[in-house]
Amino acid sequence: MNLKTSKPQNLKTSKKPVGFFDSGIGGTCILNAFRKLCPDVETVYIADSKNCPYGNKPAEEIIRLSEANVKKLLKKNCKMIVIACNTATAAAIDYLRAKYPHVPFVGLEPAVKPAALRSKTGVVGVLATAGTFHGRLYNETKDKFAKNVTVLAVVVDEFVLLVERGETSGAKVEKVVRAKIEPLLKAGADKIVLGCTHFPHLKAVIEKVCAGRAEVIDPSDAVARQAKRILEKMK
Repeated sequence: MNLKTSKPQNLKTSKKPVGFFDSGIGGTCILNAFRKLCPDVETVYIADSKNCPYGNKPAEEIIRLSEANVKKLLKKNCKMIVIACNTATAAAIDYLRAKYPHVPFVGLEPAVKPAALRSKTGVVGVLATAGTFHGRLYNETKDKFAKNVTVLAVVVDEFVLLVERGETSGAKVEKVVRAKIEPLLKAGADKIVLGCTHFPHLKAVIEKVCAGRAEVIDPSDAVARQAKRILEKMK
């Protein structure tokens, strides 16, 4: 398990950091987006690479792993925790909020709502893990905002493994990405939702494969903005 801490540039800021955790390095896309918005806030990031991926694990195990990460972050005196993992959010956020009511938690869910609202073809592709697709947040959002849209859900655990190995470009990576994206494009999808924090690390390759035929929706900035809003309310 890797734990990284960044020190704030502004010494006047609160000494308590904001904590982030993911099953691996994927959540650093959320962390980096947050740091751009809040460069003066100290952060602590846990990459639980030992247990990666989370997506194919039972919900009970994901909850156990997530709580272990939370306990480590609380020992670092974190004032807010960002669950920088769609699968962990789907399985554990309700449990964590009930177990630690004094801790503000920010979670993730695939950006089905903006994709559905902006789709012109009425077909949206969502890339995620099985754990995310089985989660309450994803299904409630899909049922509420995508009733008139065809949502093509694709499990792509191999994307997670590519990113964890540091393989984010090249012919081999493009071949793997193309095998998952081309069927969505042929089915008419004009929005491709990145429903796992590992996937933005492959965004350049995914956009290359899409070649302008579909918009790739990365939720990193939106999650960072939400974390900033909550942080400001805490002051």
